[in-house]
Amino acid sequence: MPYANNQGVRIYYEVRGSGLPLVLHHGTLGTGQDWNNFGYTSVLAHKHQLLLIDARGHGRSDKPHDPNAYHLRLRVADVTAVLDNHGIGRVDYFGYSMGGWVGFGLAKHAPDRLHSLILGGTHAFAEEMKLSRDFMPREPVAFLAYIESVFGSYLTPAIRADLMANDLDAVLASMQDRPSLADVLPTISLPCLLYSGEFDPRLSRIQECLQGLDNGTFFSLPECDHLAAFARSDLVLPHATAFLAKVSQDR
Repeated sequence: MPYANNQGVRIYYEVRGSGLPLVLHHGTLGTGQDWNNFGYTSVLAHKHQLLLIDARGHGRSDKPHDPNAYHLRLRVADVTAVLDNHGIGRVDYFGYSMGGWVGFGLAKHAPDRLHSLILGGTHAFAEEMKLSRDFMPREPVAFLAYIESVFGSYLTPAIRADLMANDLDAVLASMQDRPSLADVLPTISLPCLLYSGEFDPRLSRIQECLQGLDNGTFFSLPECDHLAAFARSDLVLPHATAFLAKVSQDR
């Protein structure tokens, strides 16, 4: 079980497949196993060495309860610590929701570690997270009801078990307001693929990011909300694999 260490915080990750390295970074409440559970790794591992990271506060990584432990620079350093621990210089990066936001953070604070970015369900603008924090149940029974209502038919027994294993105090500490990263958009010269569900409230802001990107492309997923745009790997993977094949050829 490999762990990287970032200033005393242990970051768990798993490695699957072989080929060009590709980091997979999940969203809030998730773990690296999400990419297995929703069918991504079985496809991507054919041509990529996948690094599935458990973000701090999630999964098997350490779970600080101090909100100051979740600054973006620390999250970025978690990813680079994993790369250093595994002896990798630069990677392609695929992040969804919170993981996509960390991807914008990498573009700002560690651009030399990136070949390309696939960022779903996220944008580079400031976002207040208070409503999300206030809405997050604090008790296990209420939390179970919450995830059942949000995940619906996507909530398999394995996914339910992973979600119920969350340390809710750590998750709440991690849900800090997100500062604007809009200033990084004009500086991103590497290939960048953005996407969103058609019914994701962030859709318009995600599309707005394209105005600042010199090498950005975008696709949307019809009739998908924020969760479905990750869960429907059958819709996402054709776009993602085509993008990764192109950036691999262009290197």
